[in-house]
Amino acid sequence: MAFRLANMCTILLFFLLVAVGYASAAPPIATISQGNTIFIGEQGLDIRGALGGSTQIGWWASAADIATSSPNQVVPISSPTSFYVDPTSFGSYTGGWYRLDNASKAAGPAFTVADPNLAVKVKDTTASIDATNSWVPRGDLVQFEIDTNLIAISQRSVSPTMQLYVQAPNGAQYSALVNGGTTTPIDNIQVTTSPFLTGPIWDTGNPVYPSGTYTVWVQCDVNGMKDNYGVIGKTISSQVTVLDQDQNPRIANSAYVTNPTTQITVLPTHMTTTIPPATEPITSQPSVSQTTIPQPTTLPASVSTPAPQTSVIPSITGQSTLPQPTRSPGFGFVVTVGAAIICFAVYSRKK
Repeated sequence: MAFRLANMCTILLFFLLVAVGYASAAPPIATISQGNTIFIGEQGLDIRGALGGSTQIGWWASAADIATSSPNQVVPISSPTSFYVDPTSFGSYTGGWYRLDNASKAAGPAFTVADPNLAVKVKDTTASIDATNSWVPRGDLVQFEIDTNLIAISQRSVSPTMQLYVQAPNGAQYSALVNGGTTTPIDNIQVTTSPFLTGPIWDTGNPVYPSGTYTVWVQCDVNGMKDNYGVIGKTISSQVTVLDQDQNPRIANSAYVTNPTTQITVLPTHMTTTIPPATEPITSQPSVSQTTIPQPTTLPASVSTPAPQTSVIPSITGQSTLPQPTRSPGFGFVVTVGAAIICFAVYSRKK
C-alpha cells in the first residue's frame, strides 16, 4: 500500500513539474529577441532577450542624436516575461526602442514597435482578374490575397495565423470553402508571405453557395492584439464584397442581375454620333405635301416701265390724295382748228 502511494506521489510530482515548466515558458510566437518587431496590442510577450538586463527602454525622435541626447519617451519594464504593447504608451511612438542603462543612455537596440495593418482582396483565378468589390461568374474559381506587415512576426520562427471570414448573402459564415473534392479550412490560416495567396479554394458554382453578394474580411488575434487593438485596417481588415452571379457583365450583358444596380451605357468613340448644335429650337411637324406657286418675276432695276402721268392734288388734312388725269400740251388748240375747218367745209357745200 505504501509502495503504491509512493508511486502515485512520484507521478503527481512529475506532472506538476511539467505544468510549472510549461507555465513559465512563453510560446515561441511570444518570445522576443533583440531587434525583433513587435506590434501594438500584443500582450504576454517575453522580452527578456531583447532587454539584455535593462529595466527600462527609451525612444528617440527620428532626427535626434541618440548618442548625445536624452530619449523623448521612457518606459520602465516591470514584468519582462509578460510585456504588453499598450496602444496608449506606444501608439504615438512607433519605430526603434533602445535599452537604457542606469544613466538613461542608449545601450543598444531592444526591439521595433510597429502599427499593424491588414487588408484582403478577392481574386478570380479563372478570369485572372481582381474581383474585389466586383463580381465573378458562377463557376469561376476564387482565391484570397492577404496583405499585411504582420508577416514580421515570422522573425520569431513562427508565422502568424489569421482568420478569414466569408459571409454568405443570407448572413451565414463559412469555416471552410470547397473547390471540387477539396475542403480548405479558413479559420486558422498560417500567413507565410506578404502578399499571401490562399490558392483557388472556392468554387463559386458549387450548389452549396447561393447566388448573391458575399462579404469577406480577415483578422489577426496573435497574442491578443485584436482584443486589445481591434481597429479596422489594423488587426481587422476592412470588409470587401464579391457578387456571385450567373453571368459576368464584363463579358456580355445579361437580363439576369441578382442585385439591382444602376448602369450607364457609354458608346465606343467610333460609334458616337455628333449632332451639330441648332441656333433655334426645331419643332418636328408631320410631313405635309405642298405645291409651290410660281411668283411674279421681278424686273431688273435697269428696266423702267412708263407709268401714266398724273397730277397730284396737294393733300388736305383728313382727305386722301387722289391721282387726277393730265392732258397733253396743245390738245385744245388742235381740236379748235379742226372744228373750224369742218364748219367752213359744211358752209361752202350749202352755198
